[in-house]
Amino acid sequence: MIVVLPADRFLILASASPRREELLRRFGLEFHCLVATGVDESAVTGEASHVVRTLALAKAEWSRDRFFETDKERARGKSVWVIGSDTVVSRDGEVIGKPRDEADARRTLQALSGRSHEVISGVAVLPPEGPARTTVEASEVVFRELSDTEIRAYVASGDALGKAGAYGIQTGGRQLVEGFRGCYFSIVGLPVRKTFEMLELPLPDCECAGHALQRGKRGCSLFR
Repeated sequence: MIVVLPADRFLILASASPRREELLRRFGLEFHCLVATGVDESAVTGEASHVVRTLALAKAEWSRDRFFETDKERARGKSVWVIGSDTVVSRDGEVIGKPRDEADARRTLQALSGRSHEVISGVAVLPPEGPARTTVEASEVVFRELSDTEIRAYVASGDALGKAGAYGIQTGGRQLVEGFRGCYFSIVGLPVRKTFEMLELPLPDCECAGHALQRGKRGCSLFR
């Protein structure tokens, strides 16, 4: 399903994640990327849902302000909407972000091996008028029992770096996963239907329920 952005809108994605870019482009949205380089992610602590919601909003606000300071002519005559997002892994209440290096990635995967964890994504949408809109989507992921050889081979592939929890379910990390319950797109990095709902756009088809790794009766939480 292709969603056409209204001609009078200018959409900004406040993210450096190629996965989020791919998801938005997958459904036909045109947008401008403006990475929120001024947000200190390490400064936000607490429960995972608080962390992702707070960071998503901070990223959206930083990129919006930066855009209006430096590049607002690009959106002349249009209403500006901004998307911010953040994703973390939570295991037994511990928030796990992106690995610092390969050794950290190996430790993270060893800790997740044979166990379940939550992948929690927060999204903030700043409309041209009115208050910010925020939401959080949590999904459960279960890993297979992983051998040290498997972990080392996956980390050596380079796929673990730059991803929350040190794996990407949409790439080579799929082989580490036994199954999941929840929203596949949110595990990748952006709960698409919730995001489109906040953008006041037609909701794209949800593929979560029919995914080969789906172990729940339904996928996206809009259908739970």
